[in-house]
Amino acid sequence: MAVRAQFENSNEVGVFSKLTNAYCLVAIGATENFYSVFESELSDVIPVVRTSIAGCRIIGRLCVGNRHGLLVPSTTTDQELQYIRNALPDQVKIQRVEERLSALGNVIACNDYVALTHLDLDMETQEILADVLKVEVFRQSLASNVLVGSYCALSNQGGLVHPRTSIEDQDELSSLLQVPLVAGTVNRGSDVIGAGLVVNDWSAFCGSDTTSTELSVIESVFKIGDAQQSSIGDNH
Repeated sequence: MAVRAQFENSNEVGVFSKLTNAYCLVAIGATENFYSVFESELSDVIPVVRTSIAGCRIIGRLCVGNRHGLLVPSTTTDQELQYIRNALPDQVKIQRVEERLSALGNVIACNDYVALTHLDLDMETQEILADVLKVEVFRQSLASNVLVGSYCALSNQGGLVHPRTSIEDQDELSSLLQVPLVAGTVNRGSDVIGAGLVVNDWSAFCGSDTTSTELSVIESVFKIGDAQQSSIGDNH
């Protein structure tokens, strides 16, 4: 049940969208086709919100969130903040963060319980992260990459990490996160997992170059399309 999508001509769907168990943000200015892929899968369950952040469409790289909250960079305009706040479910807290590493989606990866962050993330940001998203925070690198948000995708069911992540690191991360991890790729061999894939506990969207082998890895590690969800539409 993982679905392939394209934003204009880009397969980096994780750059232009942010998916959690409580809401999905998608960048403005795409074709209706792009939105309908998300809306047909999600809109019965969670809001699909079309927005920009700081006037940019690369919203998936700029913000970080889960079902408890959403953190956006300090460059987010008041209008955007208000619009997103009104569109999100009431229990989701949204907060602006003053952080030098302002592409929050690149430097933080999280699910509803745990966050991995860039080694140099500001202490204050780490506290806000723990407070607003209600997560336990660990500073980590992935296969020597500090941009943890770019090189993995996490849900409460599992995680896909950079293909060069060693078995030891996978085991260590897996016990921190308390979910199974698999090293893999998206978009026909791309290691920038976070850019090519967005996932929550029942659905996943990846770039249209993603091969069927990559799709089956994604579906198995994130337990997508298990029996309880198989009623939601047919396989694409």
